[in-house]
Amino acid sequence: MEFGRPSATVSRFPPVPRDPGFAVYVHWPFCAAKCPYCDFNSHVRHQPVDQERYASAFAREIAEMAKRSAGERVTSVFLGGGTPSLMKPETVGAVLDSIAKAWDIAPDAEITLEANPSSVEASRFRGYRAAGVNRVSLGVQALNDADLRALGRLHDVDQAREAIGLARAIFPRLSFDLIYARSGQTVEAWEAELTEAIDLAADHLSLYQLTIEEGTPFYALHKAGKLKVPDGELSADLYEATQRLTEAHGMPAYEISNHAVPGAESRHNLTYWRYGLYAGVGPGAHGRLMGPGGRHAVATERHPETWLKMVEDWDSGIVTDDALTPAEEADELLLMGLRLAEGIDLKRWRRLAGRDIDTEVEADLRAHGMVERLGPDRIRATPAGMLVLDAVVADLA
Repeated sequence: MEFGRPSATVSRFPPVPRDPGFAVYVHWPFCAAKCPYCDFNSHVRHQPVDQERYASAFAREIAEMAKRSAGERVTSVFLGGGTPSLMKPETVGAVLDSIAKAWDIAPDAEITLEANPSSVEASRFRGYRAAGVNRVSLGVQALNDADLRALGRLHDVDQAREAIGLARAIFPRLSFDLIYARSGQTVEAWEAELTEAIDLAADHLSLYQLTIEEGTPFYALHKAGKLKVPDGELSADLYEATQRLTEAHGMPAYEISNHAVPGAESRHNLTYWRYGLYAGVGPGAHGRLMGPGGRHAVATERHPETWLKMVEDWDSGIVTDDALTPAEEADELLLMGLRLAEGIDLKRWRRLAGRDIDTEVEADLRAHGMVERLGPDRIRATPAGMLVLDAVVADLA
């Protein structure tokens, strides 16, 4: 594919398998600065992090998680954060080597690393590729310098464009994130920005509406009336413009906030949304693994230094290991699967829930254009339903 707009009709990618696969998520919790909208488990440290010590701890926790998922074949690895591109390529290589020693790795496994587009971090791209990364996800967030400053980002638009071009030249696959429904944003401005993003994109875009999360600086500003964001009607218009433009340019939504050339969907994230199993490694990571009694919700200690000490003492930082009831699994399957354009397999949901979808509730949602059937055993949210997905899931559950 030449640099430029993706084809609306031709894909260079084979179809993504329907099997959810088995994924490994590795959380690098450190950032150069904390963005004012972010409520992720990320931390700023003003002294250099001992990367060799953390790599050794990752290896120990990886080995422990592998014991709990023996026989699985890894189809994707995701290095997320925080800011994983603050890791040296040698650290990334050590982590990926530890995963390869612990599990069988599929030959076509998707290996993604989240990165910021600053020039310092982009300079490491070739090292990450040599370490085994074959997909990069860039946190661009805006193609407007004023908004980048308002979002607390440390790069500018020129650096973002340069990083995108460099990533396209080095990695087989690329995604980048944009945030919309920003303060003062109009539909026309977003359409122009999104059109440029589509021209820059290789095969995948993640397009998120700005949400005001409690506990963040943006939350305090919003509560004080100092930060205004688009109202519900304008947000809906922005969402609809997003779907229309990406569809027209060959990158339809396959999930509520994710768009791809067919075949270039994120295999890692599809594992989550198709309710597959995955191991979570690192401070504050979550996983879903099989254990006594069925599927377990597993989570690790959030505070990085506390997690590090726990792993060095006991081989893991696990603080939660709860067996899920079939009803809880059914709710999670519904919550995750209805985010997808392909919807959910009702046969699988019935096996977990021990019942069928309430016919009256479904009929009411269908009458209001919120859900639709794709054959007798598959249901999905419509575009209108995606706008109020939490309510749709609550009704069906």
